[in-house]
Amino acid sequence: MTRLTQARIETLARAALMRHGASERQAGALAAGIAAAERDGLKSHGLMYLPTYCEHLACGKVLGQAEPRLTRPAPAVVAVDAANGFAHAAIALGLTALIEAARSQGVAALAIRNSYNCGALGYHTERIARDGLIGLGFTNAPASIAPWGGRKAALGTNPWSLAVPDGQGGARFVIDQSASVVAKSEVIKRARAGEPIPPGWAFDADGETTTDAGEALKGTMAPAGGYKGVGSALLVEIFAACLTGANPGLVASPFSGTAGGPPGTGQFFLAISPDATSTGAFAGNLETVAGAFVGEARLPGTRRFDARERNATEGIEVAAETLATLEKLAGTPA
Repeated sequence: MTRLTQARIETLARAALMRHGASERQAGALAAGIAAAERDGLKSHGLMYLPTYCEHLACGKVLGQAEPRLTRPAPAVVAVDAANGFAHAAIALGLTALIEAARSQGVAALAIRNSYNCGALGYHTERIARDGLIGLGFTNAPASIAPWGGRKAALGTNPWSLAVPDGQGGARFVIDQSASVVAKSEVIKRARAGEPIPPGWAFDADGETTTDAGEALKGTMAPAGGYKGVGSALLVEIFAACLTGANPGLVASPFSGTAGGPPGTGQFFLAISPDATSTGAFAGNLETVAGAFVGEARLPGTRRFDARERNATEGIEVAAETLATLEKLAGTPA
């Protein structure tokens, strides 16, 4: 096990992506997200995915030289065509305009189409919260959840995220959850390691509960809360696909493997100014709500904040196998 700084991980990830065909803009935005995921202890959204990103650059599922295009359809609406590049570059471009619009209009929306896997969604909504706004985000994914009672996948794991500002340039809490019991990346991680998954995470191709990660990837993900999870996935699909003009999960190509062209999925973000709606009561009410968690359990996002603080001083642990892959992809020693 080796420890690296966040900056070093970002540098190596950027080098790997550029070596495989990504522009400096595309590689820089994604590398920052990868390094932040590692910093926050979100291994399933960090370096684990770098080989897939590089593979997708090589096979054309992602266009490494794509230039995202921003338009303003209305005063409070920002739209970005990711042009089948990485989601991170398109989101970074759109968030700047979104935040500006929300400050002037009170609430604003950002719609992104022709996009890709955006990594940890909370990474993006927290950016909105750091600017003093409530950030709400949705992202759809290739179909992997079946309608309740069915066997054929119709919706993706479709995460949503809420980040709430703390009034001091940070986030009071960050909710980041998928419509499935667990993110599909957690199953992929265990399949690669040859490890089983807990019961209740997924179904095999016959619709039976399985603990075999490989069989789970041939079947469907279990929705969180049963039929309620399917409802959550459907809600996200409406925002991230239907409202953006992106591909629904049912027709999007997979985020893993080389089959199919660009997934063309989407993201949708809302930024809301607390002062515009709360008549000055937001901060006090927020602390009343948050106070009910402190001392009893923990607020959503606390684990990532703790990991962030710890890794800033101790360095980020990188497994030997992961480090070897990183060095090979980047063409340089860590």
